[in-house]
Formats: sequence, structure tokens, C-alpha cells
Amino acid sequence: MNIALFGGTFDPIHSGHLRAARAAVRQFRLDRVLFVPSGNPPHKTHNRLTSFHHRLAMVALACAREPRFVPSLLEAPRADRRPHFSVETVRRAKRLLGARHRLFFLIGADAFLDLPNWKDYRRLLASVDFIVVSRPGFSEKEIWETIPRDLCPARSAGNSKATAKLRRTSVSILRGVNVPVASREIREAVRAGRPTTGLVPPLVEQYIVKEGLYRPARRGSTQ
Repeated sequence: MNIALFGGTFDPIHSGHLRAARAAVRQFRLDRVLFVPSGNPPHKTHNRLTSFHHRLAMVALACAREPRFVPSLLEAPRADRRPHFSVETVRRAKRLLGARHRLFFLIGADAFLDLPNWKDYRRLLASVDFIVVSRPGFSEKEIWETIPRDLCPARSAGNSKATAKLRRTSVSILRGVNVPVASREIREAVRAGRPTTGLVPPLVEQYIVKEGLYRPARRGSTQ
């Protein structure tokens, strides 16, 4: 099977995430996309994130009607609150899935450009095939320049994708995905009382309303 890990805070998961995953399924013949909400991401302050159980619930609701999409607990919060690093998550996923399956790492262009700041990013590049979701404002040249020169990528382009071959893995660009919204904008819309219809899946929208997520904290509230 071809399986992709799609990680993120998913605070909340939105229609753009699903659009990118669907495009990756089509272009790379993925059998499964594992949506991996971050429990203790190293790059964000934990107490500013919505509780993990809420983010996981929204991911599960977003995946409910997508047969190839699966919510994952690979980065569930640890008791000691240690951060999750992607290189460790990939290693664990490969151990759990076994050698029969091909593993991909689905990532947005903005996150990929930040890859040199990630823990053991060279080892990460060498351990899994990357699918980079391109979007307006990010040049492909910047994406290729993020890959260390000594890994000797050889880029080949086709009608639907462009791929750089590394020593043991590859980095491919997923083009043509329009992601017009960010999670931050959805949180701001909810706080301002604006509708989010179409920005998030209907079940996720209902969950946000039901649980009162992203609304301004009431005075005297203990939540």
C-alpha cells in the first residue's frame, strides 16, 4: 500500500487540508492518508492549542466520509509532555506499518521551506518520500533549494508533478491545489461571529458550535 502521513495541529482541520489530501491520493495513488494531529508540537506553545481531544475529534469527523482518510494517534500527547519530532514519528510509523508499504510525508510548501529548522531534517529527508503541496506565493525554486546540495537531487518534470530524486528517497511537488484558507483565519472568524460554512467540513462546523470552540472566553470562566 501507498500510505501518507499528514501531520499538523489541525486547529481546526479545514477544507483546504482535505483538498490537498484528495489531490495527493489521485496523483500519487495513495491507499491511505493518516491524519496525525500533533500532541506536543515542538514549534508551538502547547497551552495556546485547543485540547488534543477536540482536535482529534474534528479530524475524525472530517475523515468520516472519506474511505481513504484515517485519523491517527501517532502523536498523541505524552505523559511527560515531551515534544513530537517528525523524524521520530516517521520511524515509528515505518516500524508499525512494516516494510511492505511505501510511506510518504505530505506537507505544505510553507512547512517544507522551514524544514532546515526541524530536528535531524537531513535524516528525515533520507527516510521518507515527501509530497510538497504547492500553493500561490511559493516558488518551486525555493522548494528545490531547501534540499541540501550534497543529496544530489535530479529533478524531472511531468504533466502533473515534478520530482527530485535523492539518494534513497524523493521529493515531489503537488501542483494545482487551491488552499484559500488557514486555520488561524477560521479561529478568527468564529471569534468574530462570522460563518465558517464551506471553510470546514459540515460535521466539523457543527462540532465547533456544539463545543463552543474558539469563542472569546467568558469572564469568570474556568475553561
